[in-house]
Amino acid sequence: MKQESTPVTVHILDKDYRVSCEPAEKESLLESVRFLDEKMREIRNTGKVIGTDRIAVMAALNLAHELLGQQTQKESNSLSAGKRIKALQNKIEIALNSSNQLEL
Repeated sequence: MKQESTPVTVHILDKDYRVSCEPAEKESLLESVRFLDEKMREIRNTGKVIGTDRIAVMAALNLAHELLGQQTQKESNSLSAGKRIKALQNKIEIALNSSNQLEL
């Protein structure tokens, strides 16, 4: 059963925003807000980017870049693990075949 969304007021870079959120997701939302606010403040404090819209876009680009980098790393790790598993399976088959030949 889906819970009813309720409005939650969040504070990001000195502005309040109302966001609809299911009660079970509220803590996750607030954690995301704190994370985003921190990233946007870091960008603003460099003094290189002026304007809330530009800061938000830069934060979004940085977060998207990090996310895509993690996904690429995850895919690479998955492929590497798959290759290692295949190599171990081959070694096990060779060992089992050698054991079977010794028994004959």
